[in-house]
Amino acid sequence: MRALPDEFKPNSALTQTTHWSDLYGSAEGFGIARLADRLKTPVVVIANNSRRMKLLQEEIAFFIRDHSTAPLLSLSDWECLPYDVVSPQPEIISDRLRTLAQIPHLEQGILLSTVPALMQRLPPSEYISGHSFFLETGQIVDPDNLRKRLQEAGYLAVSQVLCQGEYAIRGGVIDIYPMGSSDPFRLDLFGNQLETIRLFDPESQRSSDTRNSIELLPGREYPTDHDAINQFRTNFRRQFEGDPQKHLVYREISKGNLPTGLDYFWPLFYSQTDTLFEHLPSNATWVLDKDFRDSVDKHWAAIVDRHKLACLVPERLPLPPEQLYAAPAEISRRVNSEVNIFLGTETHEQSEKRRPGTFWVEPRNSEPYQAITKHLQHTRYKTLLAFESVGRQDIISEVLRGRDMCPTEVDGWTEFAKKGGPHLATVTCRIERGAVFQDLGLEVITETQIFGERTTRASKRTASSRDPESIIQSLAELKIDDPVVHEDHGVGRYRGLKVMRILEHESELMVVDYQGGDKLYVPILNLHLVNRYLGGDPETAPLHKLGSEQWARAKDRAAKRTRDTAAELLEIQAIRASRAGASLAIPSEEYSTFVSTFVHEETPDQITAMEDVLSDLVSDQPMDRLVCGDVGFGKTEIALRAAFVAIHNGKQVALLVPTTLLAQQHFDTFLDRFSNQPVSIRCVSRLQTNKEVEKTLASLRNATLDIVIGTHRLLQADVSFMDLGLLIIDEEHRFGVRQKEHIKKLRKVVDILTLTATPIPRTLNFTMTGVRDISLIATPPEQRVAIKTFIRIKHDGLIREACLREINRGGQVFFLHNQVKSIERVRDELQILVPEATIGIAHGQMPESELEVVMRNFQQQRFNLMVCSTIIESGIDIPNANTILIDRADRLGLAQLHQIRGRVGRSNRQAFAYLLIPDEIAITKNATKRLDAIASLEGLGAGFALASHDLEIRGAGELLGEEQSGTIDDIGFSLYADYLNRAIRDLAKLPNDNKYTLYEQIRTEIDLDLPILFPDSYLPDVHARLLLYKRIANAQTAEDLYDLQLETLDRFGLLPEAAKSVFAISDIKLTATGLGIEKIKLGDKGGFVKFSEHTALDPVQLVDLIESSNNEINMRGTYTLGITTSLPLP
Repeated sequence: MRALPDEFKPNSALTQTTHWSDLYGSAEGFGIARLADRLKTPVVVIANNSRRMKLLQEEIAFFIRDHSTAPLLSLSDWECLPYDVVSPQPEIISDRLRTLAQIPHLEQGILLSTVPALMQRLPPSEYISGHSFFLETGQIVDPDNLRKRLQEAGYLAVSQVLCQGEYAIRGGVIDIYPMGSSDPFRLDLFGNQLETIRLFDPESQRSSDTRNSIELLPGREYPTDHDAINQFRTNFRRQFEGDPQKHLVYREISKGNLPTGLDYFWPLFYSQTDTLFEHLPSNATWVLDKDFRDSVDKHWAAIVDRHKLACLVPERLPLPPEQLYAAPAEISRRVNSEVNIFLGTETHEQSEKRRPGTFWVEPRNSEPYQAITKHLQHTRYKTLLAFESVGRQDIISEVLRGRDMCPTEVDGWTEFAKKGGPHLATVTCRIERGAVFQDLGLEVITETQIFGERTTRASKRTASSRDPESIIQSLAELKIDDPVVHEDHGVGRYRGLKVMRILEHESELMVVDYQGGDKLYVPILNLHLVNRYLGGDPETAPLHKLGSEQWARAKDRAAKRTRDTAAELLEIQAIRASRAGASLAIPSEEYSTFVSTFVHEETPDQITAMEDVLSDLVSDQPMDRLVCGDVGFGKTEIALRAAFVAIHNGKQVALLVPTTLLAQQHFDTFLDRFSNQPVSIRCVSRLQTNKEVEKTLASLRNATLDIVIGTHRLLQADVSFMDLGLLIIDEEHRFGVRQKEHIKKLRKVVDILTLTATPIPRTLNFTMTGVRDISLIATPPEQRVAIKTFIRIKHDGLIREACLREINRGGQVFFLHNQVKSIERVRDELQILVPEATIGIAHGQMPESELEVVMRNFQQQRFNLMVCSTIIESGIDIPNANTILIDRADRLGLAQLHQIRGRVGRSNRQAFAYLLIPDEIAITKNATKRLDAIASLEGLGAGFALASHDLEIRGAGELLGEEQSGTIDDIGFSLYADYLNRAIRDLAKLPNDNKYTLYEQIRTEIDLDLPILFPDSYLPDVHARLLLYKRIANAQTAEDLYDLQLETLDRFGLLPEAAKSVFAISDIKLTATGLGIEKIKLGDKGGFVKFSEHTALDPVQLVDLIESSNNEINMRGTYTLGITTSLPLP
């Protein structure tokens, strides 16, 4: 193919309409990049859809990134259905506003957009500039005026800024996440002068680099100030007949609120709207995608159909399509008046394979390295190999060097294409399609062409810094009336914080209610003794009576039981440690080849977990590792790689799963990943005949079978292995007591790798010190989008819209109805309601073989709506299914809801979960709490945030055995874990430094007659104060305290005197505890210091202190030091 069409050779002129008919693959992006370089005016590229736009954007960026300073902008559409009930994501609006703000200044460069975005009407071109403003250091800023201006701009006031369009004002510290910005900013005021502007991390809330100024774009694509609201009201009354007060949107807007569903009324805020044509300079050149006009017509037809559908819903008042979108006639008229270039029709990736000279390897090719090597040996072109992952780049480079071809690593296209550039080069970049440039004698071959499929890249996320244990200890989820456990007084209910005057000063205390109405006031410095109660149902938590023996007896029982458990764990540890070493070798080249066939790029947590597993396998000590990660975070790949290593060392591998469906799912996955390996794999479940099972078991005994995947059938007495080296267990907690006992025996003799999506707190690792290791995968895969979760009253219009939204974008839908007796009736009703859908049924009472066929057909997209029971709860992986409707969601447990919701959202598409209820009155208070919890935790990795809820709903017995569950119900999980940890250390006689031992034994009480609180004027959010108090109380070193003090200064500003006391007294308390001091009481007239009999204080130093004090310090008894004068206090 030619490098560029003739029209764009030097001195050639553009005609009104030009067709590029012979550009293939990334030559399209190359041609657009060259066009923009030559024209020195804006180039507007309209792709048919978002996928095409992103493809072209990557290619253009690759060809211009290292030689052009011209901007490359993109304007996406809302990525919602026309007239959708779902609002566009804030990130999309933020990106759109940033682009709209940049377009007026686009003198040269490229703007990419889509047909839906081109047809969508836009705010007037002057709106963005007229409603934006700058903040600069040194500027006078009135916080009240800034708050008013941000509210009018559509920004949302919050207590902690996490997303674009949010702000928080805390005295002299103002946090803002501007729309269009990739980072939030923290403004520090000195008086009313803006002293500094700093970036901060929304997860850690810590600030970093400084800026001199920031621009604040409007928070929405429509104004929300007083004048705009009046404009809306006027336009609404003109648009719709009748009493406007009957309509929720009108009533809420009139109050100054922004209700759900407002996005499709936005034109009413303006007297007129524009299109993209009005925003762009008049000298722009337009590049239009193949079949552009057909795409416009099809999108308009979808808009009209959606408008008709919306008109059928009584509470909806849809605006006419022409008010929200530009009709095809208008688009055609405007396009015809511009200079246009139409891309050719042969651009689909399938056609790439048919182009002469184009290199392509079919997916799962057994010899991809041989294919690329052979091509490079015979090609007449200079070749650039483009990789999206550094790992695959290194693998191919190593392979080529082993075949006497030494590629040069370059920074980009320009370095490669220049005269005298390398004949063979590699580069790391994001580009999917390659190209052959005959005129230039160059070719680009991408990773996708070499491996037959594209790597899903990991995002720029770092490994998660969240320790799941902190979820239990931080009190972050604590609400008023939730049960808490105080180590000295037992289980009570949290009633909030209260400021009380103690002697001459105010202090803040936690209020806890106990049985009989008794109240306990816990000083904030003692909050390390208080944790959330995690055991059984929080509604029925066993409240204790203050001052009674009830709590002491419960703790004594727990101490005895945990000691027995500790002994059992240590016995298993001793048996495993005495086992002869079975160190495995890592076959480096073969392992690298196997890893390279993984089509996703590993997340940081995945890499760390895999390194942990490999380290265990090569060690002489047997492995017993738990890999814990949320659904879809990549645990199975770790199991696959561990199995690969075991097999290459001549070992057999068993994968044990709780259900037949999950067994079949893993069987398919293992077959796929080992398809190019000489590995035999079989499955044992109820889907196999007795004869097939017996054949499989015989193969295990004579070592002709490498991997067996099965349910509890693998744990029966007639199953034996010739040389079992690795046992992989998926969701161990779902096996019964007998199965767990059998697993416990196996744990003594083979390497164990356990996978779980159940959020297990880090505390569990402490309870099994030296027995089981844990690896956490908390970083979600790249492009994984958090599931949008809605609690909705069930009605036909909602169900039809949710199903059609998914089906129309080529996806699939789960409809969960957990009553088998009526499931077929529901199927029939859905078929009438959504005739466009093809529907199947799956439930647990179906024959296993029939169920397996249904699931396989759904996986192969032979039908697009599955009515099912909770049979789908575990292991069903359908990336194309991204909408789930859960009927009577109020009847399901929280952990169950989390697992079921996890069946969707396993791709880079926005997923939706609808929790359907009959009405809010008909469901219980507890059900409402469960639904609210699952709906609020829709972020990626939310499983860890649900850790405590899982313990509440499922019961700790499923994690640690029924014998222990009663103990946990009595005293709570945190205290149980602490007791078990102590028992293990005592029995194993593990060494402890003196300070740590004292820290457990000593409860230092401090009374310095000082104010101890963060004043409401400094930190007005009560919950934020509680979390900070708890973190300070939990600090175990002076460094921890100092870091917390820096964070507090950073987030909330200069410390008032009372807040300084919190840190100073906490520091004194840490030191005193380490010295074995039980109590310090000091005031203006002196006081005393009481030591423990185990004090670490040097007696000689104490005597020296007394002798040098001029009788102001003396001994009062054996362990008390009297002080008769005031001492300098913090």
